Amino acid sequence: MSAGAAVLVLSLLANAALGWAYLGQRDVLAKAIEQRDTARADALACSDATEALRELAAKRAAAAAPARAVAANTARTHQQRADHTLGLQPSKPTDLCASMQALGDEWLQGRVRP
Repeated sequence: MSAGAAVLVLSLLANAALGWAYLGQRDVLAKAIEQRDTARADALACSDATEALRELAAKRAAAAAPARAVAANTARTHQQRADHTLGLQPSKPTDLCASMQALGDEWLQGRVRP
């Protein structure tokens, strides 16, 4: 084999190795680009879902506002009744059991509504 043929064979082998390396790197890059695009799409879907949940939460909060106001008013009424009851002096200071029974009877009479 002549020197020119050997150089030609070496050049051909080097070009084949470079081509093989290029194709491998191209595949790696294509896979990385695909993963990047998938991650972007997933992040966008997550952001959209989060925004939808934020809007739903705002709608539900607005819809529940009247019920929360009624509940707060009812709680305030119950707190006032509890404060009144706790502030009462025993009707029979020497017999706490009888005092509690009287307090319970009074409370039950207050619950009865025509």
